[in-house]
Amino acid sequence: MNFDSCVISCVPAELKLESNGKKEKLKGFNVKLKDTIMFPEGGGQPDDHGTIGGVPVLRVLRQGPDAVHFLSSSLEDGQEVHIKLDWERRFDHMQQHTGQHLITALADTMFGYKTTSWDLGRQRSSIELDTASVKPGEMEALEAAVNEKIRAQLAVRVNLLSIDDPAVRSRGLPDDHAGPIRIIDIEGVDANMCCGTHVSNLSHLQVIKILGTEKGKKNKTNLIFIAGNRVLNYAEKSYSIEKSLTVLLKTGADEHVDAVDKLQKTVKRLQKSNLMILREMAVLIAQSFKNRPDREPFFSLHNKDGDNEFMNIVANEIGFQDTLIFLTVGEEKGAGMFLIAGPENIIAEVGPLVAELLQGKGAGKSGRYQGKANSLVKRVEAVALLKEQSHKLDAREE
Repeated sequence: MNFDSCVISCVPAELKLESNGKKEKLKGFNVKLKDTIMFPEGGGQPDDHGTIGGVPVLRVLRQGPDAVHFLSSSLEDGQEVHIKLDWERRFDHMQQHTGQHLITALADTMFGYKTTSWDLGRQRSSIELDTASVKPGEMEALEAAVNEKIRAQLAVRVNLLSIDDPAVRSRGLPDDHAGPIRIIDIEGVDANMCCGTHVSNLSHLQVIKILGTEKGKKNKTNLIFIAGNRVLNYAEKSYSIEKSLTVLLKTGADEHVDAVDKLQKTVKRLQKSNLMILREMAVLIAQSFKNRPDREPFFSLHNKDGDNEFMNIVANEIGFQDTLIFLTVGEEKGAGMFLIAGPENIIAEVGPLVAELLQGKGAGKSGRYQGKANSLVKRVEAVALLKEQSHKLDAREE
């Protein structure tokens, strides 16, 4: 979808974005246009994306009657611009939003469950129902009813009413609302105030799948659903996973759950056996070192498959009053864990230095210092440092 407009204003601005759990600030420009086809975030629906004058639009927010577009580059006041809308994103939002209206209306009509809020997610959407729980079979009946309405090809109309129209319920309107009141009317099913974008006929929804419900907050229930193209994508992805599991498990789709259950039980048994072997190995390693007639006051060992218990058993069996012990587990040049044990005065001094070499953090008391290592690449340097410290033990014994 394309549209031509004119820049009314362009001012420097900042935008807070979250990416992979990290928040960052972007510097850019807030742009207002004479008119726009881009929907600003609101009413539970995310904003539209696209380009203005070839510049990507990163966010669209509402300020009273105006839509403010955040761009990374500036535009000139009065400049004529071409708007290109990301139609795939817009149509997806239209399908999910009209789907929500339909589910909300029928959940109320059929079971008396009022909708208190909703969220249009990137992969699936949720409707918060004002009920602590739903009864068995209700969601299946609701799904059948909404899809029956879709097959009936009911019209979805937009009606504009004046703010002083007796039919308008002003409760719920934002304080900075401006202009006429927009009513979304699903023929014979529902009529509700809404600022969002919608399909013009229920047939455009294609299908709705209610994925299930989960416990919400404060005696609410969250209904999880997908509509339209998302159902097709969900089916395609599920089939792809099913095919991969069939190859890996060498069983038909109906037997996948049983096969995975058996595998998990086998893994638990093997893990238990492995732990017993590791413990026995730790004792043997310690005894072997103690039985050396020419042993040094320093012991170092790396075991890829070990854990904290393995390291502590080795340290305890050797004893660290007269021996400096350095143990690591994990990937040889990757992340892992470490333990240093020895006389308290030496450990207190070298513990933080070794942790720094291993790009990790640790803590210690009573002659032990242990923690996580983000990289074991410099393990050799740590060994050299500790060997040098072990000479103090030699000197003490002399």
